[in-house]
Amino acid sequence: MPKIFEYLGILIFFYSNEHDPIHVHAKKGECESRAEFYIIDGIISEIKLKNVKGADPLTGKDLKDFQVFLENYADKIVKKWIDYFVYHKNVEFERITKRLK
Repeated sequence: MPKIFEYLGILIFFYSNEHDPIHVHAKKGECESRAEFYIIDGIISEIKLKNVKGADPLTGKDLKDFQVFLENYADKIVKKWIDYFVYHKNVEFERITKRLK
């Protein structure tokens, strides 16, 4: 399970046996949500938030923090996905401790 980011206590990661579409998981405590990235002509056209089967979703402030994180880091997430799943490279973990706007 490659952990790629931590943002304000929210762990953002891939499972090592992931599938299309490109997506990332976010977990805080027992809550977990997923963000799927839809790409057209090399550009992220949409990010859809999804529930994870068997887990309560992120809510309230945690969900909003995750959405803000996605707005700011979507391109880096997609790059890390490609590096890990296509090029089989290790991806670096990054901790973001300052609130994004």
